[in-house]
Amino acid sequence: MQGSEHLALSAHLKRRRGAILQAWRMAVTSDPNLVTGAALPRAQLHDHIPALLVDFETQLARDSMGADADAQAGDEDAHQSDAAAHGLHRWQQGFDLAEVTRELGRLNECVVVELEDYALANPGFSATAMAQARRIWAQQCGDAISASVSQYFQLQQLEASSHIRDLEQALQSLRELEQERARLWQEAAHDLRGNLGVVVTATAGLASPQASDLKRGTFLRLLDRNVGSLSQLLNDVTSLARLQGGLEHRKLEALDAVALLGTLCEDLQPHAQDRGLYLRFQGPATLPVEGDSVKTRRIAQNLIINAIKYTHAGGVTVTCGDGLSSDLDRWFFEVRDTGPGFHAGPGSQ
Repeated sequence: MQGSEHLALSAHLKRRRGAILQAWRMAVTSDPNLVTGAALPRAQLHDHIPALLVDFETQLARDSMGADADAQAGDEDAHQSDAAAHGLHRWQQGFDLAEVTRELGRLNECVVVELEDYALANPGFSATAMAQARRIWAQQCGDAISASVSQYFQLQQLEASSHIRDLEQALQSLRELEQERARLWQEAAHDLRGNLGVVVTATAGLASPQASDLKRGTFLRLLDRNVGSLSQLLNDVTSLARLQGGLEHRKLEALDAVALLGTLCEDLQPHAQDRGLYLRFQGPATLPVEGDSVKTRRIAQNLIINAIKYTHAGGVTVTCGDGLSSDLDRWFFEVRDTGPGFHAGPGSQ
C-alpha cells in the first residue's frame, strides 16, 4: 500500500515541479537577505534546483518499487553530485555562504508546504506513507545543504590559497623594489662621494702656493667639469626623492613633441660637440600630443645626456613618432647611440 502511495506522490510532485519552482523563486526574490539571487536570470537562478526535486521524485518512485541498496546508493551519489554542482554554481555567481544555505532552506519550506497540501487534498493517504516521504525529503535536503556548503567551502579555501600566493608574490616584488631602491641610493651616494672628492682635490690644488699657472688651469677645468657633474647628480637625486615621496604629479597639456625634442637637441648640441659627437633629431613636421612638457623634457634630457656620456665615437640620434595602429593614443621617442652600452664587455662594439 505504502509503495503505491509513494508512486502516486512522486507522479504528483513531477506534475507540480514547475509550481514548486515558481513558489521557491518568489520566496527567494522576496527575501531581503537573498540579494544576489534576485539579480540572476531565471535559468541561472534555477541552476541545479530542479535536479534536486527530480532526485526526490526518483527516490519516492524507487521506494515504491522496493529498490535494492545499490540503486539507492546510485541515487544518493547523483543527489550529492547535483548538490555539489549547485554549491559550485552559487560560488561562481558571487553568493555568500549564508545565501547558499538560506535559499536551500526556502526550497525546503516550499516542498514541505506542497507535501502538506497533498496530504490535506488526499485524506486517504496514510500518515505512515507521508511520514516516510517527509523523512526521505528531510534526508535529501540535509544532504543537499551539506554537499553545497562543503563544495562552497572548498572553493573558498582554494581562493584563499590563491590570495596567499598573490600576497607572497606581491611581498617578494616589494622586497625586490626596496632592494633596487637601496641600490639606486647607494650608487647615488657613491657618485656624490666621487665628485666631491675630485672637487676637494681640485680646490686644494688651487689653494696650494706651489701650484704653477699651468696646474691651476688644469685644476680649474677639473673643478668646472666636476661641479657641473655634481650639480646634475644632485638634480637627479632630488628628482628621485620627489618621485619616491609621491611629490611628482603630471600636468597634462597639449604640446608639440617635435618642437619640444627638437629644441632640446639644439640646446644639448654644445655638450655633444665638446665630446666630438654628433646629435641629430629626426621626426615628422609636427606631432601634437598630450603630456607633461616639463617631465617629458626631463626624461628625454636624461636619456640623451647618458647616451652622450657613454658614447666615445659617432653620435646620438633622437627620433619620435605616432604609436602603433592598434594603440593610437600613444606616441614614442627613441634615443639611439653608437656607444657600447652600459653593460658592454671588452669585445663589445
